[in-house]
Amino acid sequence: MVSVIDVRRACERYRGGDPEAGIDTRHAFSFGPHYDPDNLRFGALIACNEERLAPGAGFDEHPHSHTEIVTWVTEGELTHRDSAGHETRVPAGGLQHLGAGAGVRHVERNDGDVPLAFVQMWLTPRVPGGEPAYTLVPGLADGTAYAVPAAGAVLRVRRLGPGERAAVPAAAYVYAHVVRGEVLLAGERLGPGDAARITSAQGLAAVGVTPAELLLWEMEP
Repeated sequence: MVSVIDVRRACERYRGGDPEAGIDTRHAFSFGPHYDPDNLRFGALIACNEERLAPGAGFDEHPHSHTEIVTWVTEGELTHRDSAGHETRVPAGGLQHLGAGAGVRHVERNDGDVPLAFVQMWLTPRVPGGEPAYTLVPGLADGTAYAVPAAGAVLRVRRLGPGERAAVPAAAYVYAHVVRGEVLLAGERLGPGDAARITSAQGLAAVGVTPAELLLWEMEP
């Protein structure tokens, strides 16, 4: 079976957020008023939002349900509070996972004095409902697998130097998102905010062109 690769550039992302309120968002998938019936999901992934919050900016309390929400902080520190009683601060290089279950409400803010940047990814669980759950991983080592069993998915963060290689998992669906730097993947040069949606991944590798950070989602059918 031959791998199929669909490259999506950063410039193709839908712009959202509220710039006047200090919120700048770039959506990779159909989202809110940016409805695109041909771009609703890839595997279990239904959102990959690049978020940038100015000091003091944030998202007021709002609800989620039947969604696994994984957040990777790249700059600054994210303040999280939710209706299940969790209140945390997620540092740069930290991962946060909120399983919304049948319903949860949360707040996300930049309470620091420097800009906050993070990538937030939403996945659909195989079985909806259940109790909300929360996990904080303050630092995720290079290559460490973080599993989201409810969605049949695994996330790996890869940090590459020039010429270094990271194997792309052999999986039904792989989503590769470049956080920073540049990588080569199947002959395509990918920069910050670029992504590749790979179906039937086999024998592929990402190679660092510059120092780079890459998020790799491995998803079951």
